[in-house]
Amino acid sequence: MFDLKVINSVLDQLEEERGIAKDKVIEAIEMALATAYKKEYGKRGQIIRATFDIDTGSVEMNQIKIVVDDSKVFMNKEDLEKALETAEANDDDRVLYNEEHHILLPDAKKIKKDAEVGDEIIFPIESKGNYGRIASQTAKQVIIQKIREAERSSVLKEFGEREGDIITGTVQRIERGNIFIDVGRAVGILPYEEQIPGERFSQGERVRSYLYRVEDGPKGVTLRLSRSHPRFLVKLFENEAPELANGTIEIRSVAREAGSRSKVAVVSNDDYIDPVGSLVGQRGVRVATVTSELGGEKIDIIEWSEDPVEFIEDALSPAKIASVEINEEDHQANVVVSEDQQSLAIGKGGQNVRLAAKLTGWRIDIKSIQGEDLETAE
Repeated sequence: MFDLKVINSVLDQLEEERGIAKDKVIEAIEMALATAYKKEYGKRGQIIRATFDIDTGSVEMNQIKIVVDDSKVFMNKEDLEKALETAEANDDDRVLYNEEHHILLPDAKKIKKDAEVGDEIIFPIESKGNYGRIASQTAKQVIIQKIREAERSSVLKEFGEREGDIITGTVQRIERGNIFIDVGRAVGILPYEEQIPGERFSQGERVRSYLYRVEDGPKGVTLRLSRSHPRFLVKLFENEAPELANGTIEIRSVAREAGSRSKVAVVSNDDYIDPVGSLVGQRGVRVATVTSELGGEKIDIIEWSEDPVEFIEDALSPAKIASVEINEEDHQANVVVSEDQQSLAIGKGGQNVRLAAKLTGWRIDIKSIQGEDLETAE
């Protein structure tokens, strides 16, 4: 009935190329055979189950009957109609007895002594070799559907495990500013708001992005990608700095304005390792690689500190700070700078102080040495 060489070849191919386990495809074949049999030869209410032996190619057909008693079924239509007329009918989940679907408990015990209500009793039936055109078409549809379901499950598992990582793909198409990226067994969406401002991609171009969410929707698995996410910056550094990947150093906080400038606070868990130097790399090669991937985005790397004064001073680099006064109650820092440092401290368009506030979590007020209020950032 089956060409086992062809079937095994297809099973191996599906498992290798699409990640669909062999048992899932065999399950689809069995379901399709049972569906085709029922379509061609079955009776109303029958439960048909097929067992396919991949080693011999043989098919075993069985009819399944569910063990019931009067708590599960009505024995005739009259009892059912009477129950429907009563108020209790809404709470009654009994169904009409069908001898093709059910078997009464006393009869089931004659076949299986320890049978209980809800058990399945198996009855072998004759396997048929020929099915009609409609039944065969139905079987084909069942197999296709089951394989799609298995593939979706496999894709969900694969990319679910990669959520929070960087993935690489090629630009498939661009629609209304959104970039659709082919990553192999799924398509990722890089929305306009998750792109780095000013970046342009063309069809077929390879793109690296951060996978921040995997969604299972009616149209299949969708991967949500980002190049502006702060975690994308962190993951890029993990690829460049082994000390970060193995936990010797940690990035405690990130403040990012994608495509323009970022600030990264890093701390070392080893007294002999310089955390800033680890991210910068020899002759700045590590930070330069990350900057290049981000289209020239400037990156300030500072050492994280438990002391808020020290942390805020470093966060405002490259400016030199005269003094920092902390207001714990309002979670505010009043920073004083000299006139020649005020533009550095504030930054173009207030960017430096704004990023410092995001990085430290403090509201920062910048004042000149004479006391003039220059800039406030939260």
